Amino acid sequence: MAMDGYRGFLGLLVAALLVGFLSVIFTLVWVLHYREGLGWDGRALEFNWHPVLVVTGFVFIQGIAIIVYRLPWTWKCSKLLMKFIHAGLNTIAAILAIISLVAVFDYHNTSNIPNMYSLHSWVGMIAVILYILQLVLGFFIFLLPLAPLSLRAFLMPIHVYSGLFLFGTVIATALMGVTEKLLFTLTKDTVPYSTFPPEGVFTNTLGLLILLYGALIFWIVTRPQWKRPKEPNSILQPNRGTPEGVEGSMAINFGNMDKSDSGLNNEAAARKRNITLDEAGQRSTV
Repeated sequence: MAMDGYRGFLGLLVAALLVGFLSVIFTLVWVLHYREGLGWDGRALEFNWHPVLVVTGFVFIQGIAIIVYRLPWTWKCSKLLMKFIHAGLNTIAAILAIISLVAVFDYHNTSNIPNMYSLHSWVGMIAVILYILQLVLGFFIFLLPLAPLSLRAFLMPIHVYSGLFLFGTVIATALMGVTEKLLFTLTKDTVPYSTFPPEGVFTNTLGLLILLYGALIFWIVTRPQWKRPKEPNSILQPNRGTPEGVEGSMAINFGNMDKSDSGLNNEAAARKRNITLDEAGQRSTV
């Protein structure tokens, strides 16, 4: 099935992938060039894994997982296969997010820095917990055929909304984290952030790339003309959440009822015509 506005979709998809990839590259350049690299020794080099893993997994890969159903060349693939791909990408993003948290807590504990005191850490932790909960519930309700159809139909709009909400929350948390890191490192003892140092300008550009990537993903996923076509044997009715099999059987039954009603009406009309002809015959005889 052809997609309406395919060229526009393709252009935005390429732009989103390019911006997302640049966000990852900018993050690597930031920590490798300005923050002295990566390591796993409980020091600052271990902390540098935090922005790299968050931008790579929680931002870039999660964005791809959100729009994977919109890719028109996957519409011929089974919905079950696409569910596994969607769940797999989200699982990778969750694993990278968890590792990024381990790096932060390890660095803080080694350096005797308090944990969970900033708004960035609060929102980030909430986002990770809700993301894992969303992933687990999605696995047991939508991927495995265990939940009743009525429950799946009821939870689908909530699942979609919470996914977009969490993605937006992750974008906001990443921007808060970038700003917080710059405020902590670019001080009067080094080069003040307010003097527009090269690291500050470069990292601000990274923040703009992350924001633009989020905007492109949101635009792609909210265009109704780019939605994956409904499969004939799909389980959920898109508008009212009614199981299609039930609705189909109801339509057949109503069709049979209409036919039987039509037959009864025709039979009643024929009887009425016969009675009228009999009465006319009796009158003519008299």
